[in-house]
Amino acid sequence: MMIRRLCGVLRVRGVVDLLLVLVLGIGFVALPVFALLPSLWGFLAAAAVTYVVDEVLHVRAPSFVRRLAALHLDRTMRFAVRTVMLLALASRRDAPDGVLVIALAVFSAHFAMMMLYTAVHHAIRRRRVLPLLVRNLDMSGLPIPQQPPAVLYRRHVRKLLHLDMAAHLGLLAALIGGTWELAYAGFALTVGVTVTAVLAVLDQYRRVRRMPARDEVFAEVNRRLDAYRPEVALYFSFASVSRDFMYQVNMWIETLEQLDMRPVIILRESASFRHLSRTWIPVICVPKADDLAELELSGVRVVLYPGNAGKNVHMLRVAEAKHVFIGHGDSDKLASSNRVSKVYDEIWVAGRAGRDRYQRVRHAISDSAIVEVGRPQLSPINLHAEHIPGPVPVVLYAPTWEGWSDDDCHTSLIPMGVHLIEKLLTEDVRIIYKPHPLTGKRSAEAAAADKTIRELLRIDNERRAPTLAAAAALAARPRLEAIEARLDELSGRHGGDDAEQLREARVPDRTGATEWQELRAEWHRIFWEGQGALRHNVILKQLPNLYDCFNQADILISDVSSVVADFVASLKPYVLTNALDLPDDEFRASYTTAGGAYLLDRECTRLPEILDSVRAPRTDPMVLDRRVLKDYVLGPDRPTSMERFNSAVNALAAKGQAEQGETAIETYTEVSATTPQRTMLG
Repeated sequence: MMIRRLCGVLRVRGVVDLLLVLVLGIGFVALPVFALLPSLWGFLAAAAVTYVVDEVLHVRAPSFVRRLAALHLDRTMRFAVRTVMLLALASRRDAPDGVLVIALAVFSAHFAMMMLYTAVHHAIRRRRVLPLLVRNLDMSGLPIPQQPPAVLYRRHVRKLLHLDMAAHLGLLAALIGGTWELAYAGFALTVGVTVTAVLAVLDQYRRVRRMPARDEVFAEVNRRLDAYRPEVALYFSFASVSRDFMYQVNMWIETLEQLDMRPVIILRESASFRHLSRTWIPVICVPKADDLAELELSGVRVVLYPGNAGKNVHMLRVAEAKHVFIGHGDSDKLASSNRVSKVYDEIWVAGRAGRDRYQRVRHAISDSAIVEVGRPQLSPINLHAEHIPGPVPVVLYAPTWEGWSDDDCHTSLIPMGVHLIEKLLTEDVRIIYKPHPLTGKRSAEAAAADKTIRELLRIDNERRAPTLAAAAALAARPRLEAIEARLDELSGRHGGDDAEQLREARVPDRTGATEWQELRAEWHRIFWEGQGALRHNVILKQLPNLYDCFNQADILISDVSSVVADFVASLKPYVLTNALDLPDDEFRASYTTAGGAYLLDRECTRLPEILDSVRAPRTDPMVLDRRVLKDYVLGPDRPTSMERFNSAVNALAAKGQAEQGETAIETYTEVSATTPQRTMLG
């Protein structure tokens, strides 16, 4: 327990990292001791240990390294300590005064040139910041200089600091051999390479001064937008954009690509570009509101909003377009019937359940403003009748996260998650554990429960078939990595800075979508085959995706969330956790998706009975309830969700255009009535 607590304080993952931290500390404590004794070989060993362990910790324990930096013990300070101790050692070993003076001058010059390099590097980065980012529009007409080489541009402080190694080694070799020419050679090499690096980065600064001006960038982007003529926009903003939130955009990409109208995606945070999925749709990221107003979007008739964010008002003020809240999943949470939704022209929900949810909360939202469009994203989910069961039941446990506040906290992780997994492990089932991406962001208890569950599943995997499972997974890894690399290439993401992404922006080949789908299907097939039929899985990354986990599962256990509403499409049995042990009638009356669910109490006493619905499907009493609930929550199967969504976009665009025409006629009539008629003189 004490070791775990110490790991938490130091922000390291385990005993090995803890030992490395201890070795690093001992090494730095030993440096002044050996310098003052003086012990040349002891100092050499301590310096080597601190160099190596420091680099290892940067890879294994970056959180600990950041903690050191917060205490003003960053990498530069640690290098400076080694240098000062080396000079002390040389002095104690009676090195000639001339050598000591030159050594001090060399190390001082090295740090001074590092400061100059860093200042120029920052100036280059500032010059390469542009008012917007673009993907999938041809921006080759902009004269943007190429990004500086990675050797000069990335992790420059780390590289510059290590240039002192030649001087260090030369001085240590001179102290060992007594020939000071080695010290001078090391000094010359350090200074020479550092000066070369500074001159190289100054040349890059000269090149970057030719960056296009803001007006030039907007003129070119608007020229491309005018040629493309977008008609419908997906607009997304979030205060803390990361991979955890971008699923709200990525889930809609394939739907947008199938619309009759030409789509465009508008993002507000530049970090979102790194996590955007593959698409041929033009994407524009505009961080500043004033810059957003500069874009040529006069042809956009419909704007779709997958989330409620403060920056939405910057787009809502565009009166020429119709604004629609589409959300990122239907659920019984408060967020799925937010009073903020009144600001939109229409609210699109999956089925009748969404309409009734808005009517119950009485936000004065007109029934005519709510449109049922289904969930086009759910087409990859296989039906229960198509599912082929394995040797043991597969249970997907997909708890939601702890929410933004305690009032909206529906997660089962904290009150019953660990106990649930412990009970499942006694039931001879295979568990797929897929927590919400935001799990543990707000609650330390949720994070602790998540960690415990992962450990329980790891231990049980070792008990089941450690050698066979590990070998199969290891054999699959090379092909999976190759597919992932190709998917990254097809995604359109670039590893460069903002200016480089704009410089490389081109109109993509739409045939890449077929390869993308085939590769993703192959990845999922290889992954699941490599896992075997008995091995538990902890799913934390984008692949395998949630819907493929649905297809693997015989039954879902989850909380009140959109995951349940989506799983309803499969018609498979599912379980809702009732952590508060509310009476069944009260729980079902409170949450629509409970209508076709088995309800699981906090102590999981009903679990064996629930699992019988999988082991003996004929005894499943909820079959008809799930069929009725599917139509109520997601709408009818015909017409398809994609057809309904596309029709809704077309209808709203036509409505907006008709209203604009009527407004133009009314305005013209009013102006004509108030304009004095000219008298014709004969």
